[in-house]
Amino acid sequence: MTDTSWKPDLAVQAGPKYLALVRALRDGVRRGDLAPGVRLPTVRDLAWKLGVTPGTVARAYQIATQEGLLEAAVGRGTFVSTQSRRLGPTEPLYRQPLMDPDDHDGIVDLRSPQLPDVGQTAALARAMAEAAEGIGRQYLEYPGLRRDRYCREAALEWFSGCTMASMIDADDLVLTHGGQNGINIVLQCCLRGDRPVVLCEELAYPGFRHAARLNRAEVVPVALDEEGMIPAALDAACRRHGGQVVCVTPDAQNPTAAQMGPERRRAIVEVARKHDLQIIEDDCYTAPVSGLDSLRALAPERCWHVTSLSKTISAGMRFGIVVAPEGMGEAGRLTAQHSFFGLPRPVTDIVTRLLISGEAMALRHAAQEVMGRRLQMVVQALGDQDISWQPGLSFLWLRLPLGWRGSTFARVAEAEGVLLRSADEYVLQDGHAPNAVRIAMAGGVPEERFQRAIGRLVRILENPPGDIPV
Repeated sequence: MTDTSWKPDLAVQAGPKYLALVRALRDGVRRGDLAPGVRLPTVRDLAWKLGVTPGTVARAYQIATQEGLLEAAVGRGTFVSTQSRRLGPTEPLYRQPLMDPDDHDGIVDLRSPQLPDVGQTAALARAMAEAAEGIGRQYLEYPGLRRDRYCREAALEWFSGCTMASMIDADDLVLTHGGQNGINIVLQCCLRGDRPVVLCEELAYPGFRHAARLNRAEVVPVALDEEGMIPAALDAACRRHGGQVVCVTPDAQNPTAAQMGPERRRAIVEVARKHDLQIIEDDCYTAPVSGLDSLRALAPERCWHVTSLSKTISAGMRFGIVVAPEGMGEAGRLTAQHSFFGLPRPVTDIVTRLLISGEAMALRHAAQEVMGRRLQMVVQALGDQDISWQPGLSFLWLRLPLGWRGSTFARVAEAEGVLLRSADEYVLQDGHAPNAVRIAMAGGVPEERFQRAIGRLVRILENPPGDIPV
């Protein structure tokens, strides 16, 4: 039955109306005003009663349904859930394909960049052997808050050539289990309140939204153009929704491969200062040094620069670095300590040896060179297609010709043995997915096999589906 008497007072709730309604739904269920199984008013009826738009109610219902607070039944309405609330995340970082490339000969996986072995395995083996020789009392103790300083000092080498290199020291660094863990640590350190707001690019690395949800934050999309996040759109989103953190990829926007120019970077920083936003600068897809100022260099008082070794040396080592804002390194390390005490001593010993010897930087450049050659092959093969790319970057963005949708193209490619990511996998909640796909470089696949996979994609592009569903 419909509970026609339920009418929350949104005036007592702070923030945007849709979030106020979500909080009212939570309170109503907790107090027992909305019993399990009760059917809620329709979107239009509740919007009329509350004096808000139907879109406001629909968004609140959608969020509450994702939380497990409500259940939606097609043709019947929206009900207070009768099931126990599901705990933990409900989806993986990426959607799984219909076939696993490890179980099928001939499958070429272009979903995520695969590192070429340019000497990493041999270098890691040597570093592990050297670390084993130095095992002592320290391996019997917890990592501790300051016992990783030797590794943080070595990690400064990773930023040589960057404009912020002269501005940072070991006290600014927080060591993490890769870039995704780094994003989580920053959000745990910065977010506050019942339902904080995180602002992200409207097409974004899925890890942003998953980390935000894990930290009970609402994710608000911000429009993009050919340079990435639009400052005016960020300003408008802040005025409408508020916000505590903005996630940006200025050097190599994932998935569109856009790069922010100097003026755009300064404009984003200006908006962040205006609305007192903390900035997460994602630099995990490290492109060759551009010479442009990082956001951490432009806004050292509020920018958290996140990077890792995953895209150029080893994804399996799970080693990431966060450059905290000035004076916030200790807070970041305390947050990490509260989460996992600190990185394992074997990991910090191995990575320190790679960094001090200079092997880490040599391997990084060698891997980028291989990926750059693969990228050039793809650019040449795609000819006059509408693509965005950067020299040395390990992926490109393909806007599909008339007749194709991103999800359809990805399915057809998968049937031909090539795995891709469509734009749908990067779009935020309620966002619009363009007809595009991201193609990552498979550095671990033999060059001939890689070229054949790209050839298959070219043939598919030339033969769009002829039937139009009605």
